[in-house]
Amino acid sequence: MSTQVINEALPGGSAFNKTLDRTLTIMNTLGSLWVFVLMIMIDADALSRTFFNHPFHGVTELVEFSIIGIVFLQLGDATRRGRLTRSDGFFKFVKNRKPNVGSKMASIFDFLGAVFFFIVLWGAVPDLYDAWVYDYFVGEEGLFTAPKWPIRVVIVLGCLVTFLHFLRMSIYYISKNKDRIQ
Repeated sequence: MSTQVINEALPGGSAFNKTLDRTLTIMNTLGSLWVFVLMIMIDADALSRTFFNHPFHGVTELVEFSIIGIVFLQLGDATRRGRLTRSDGFFKFVKNRKPNVGSKMASIFDFLGAVFFFIVLWGAVPDLYDAWVYDYFVGEEGLFTAPKWPIRVVIVLGCLVTFLHFLRMSIYYISKNKDRIQ
């Protein structure tokens, strides 16, 4: 999907569409800011190791969490802007030659994307619950620990908004196909 298709799909936009788009943009922005903070943290750790022979504790764990968090914060917006990694060659070929078939293919792709993210969400919610209730943490006690539940919240929110976006686009393409049939 291209940005043109997305903008075409949502003329004027409903309150739901505007709220979802705003949420996707905010999450993407937070992910970008998180990358910036992560760079500063890694540089500070590297300088501390080099000049003072003393690393900051927990940087490795925070980097591991950060990569996961950044991916899930930016996933929905990447999908909305058509930047989700996939092979578009065949899809574009079909869409240009037979727009009706291309629209049906897009609907199937987006529906399967919604199903996939619903399944991931279904699995992520119990992990969030366990991390919260049982107070799971990462790190070494006495040296550095961080709770796991904040990253689990980011995973659940990222899956939820990506699921909603795929669902929205699938509904758009299905309704577009109905208009062509009638």
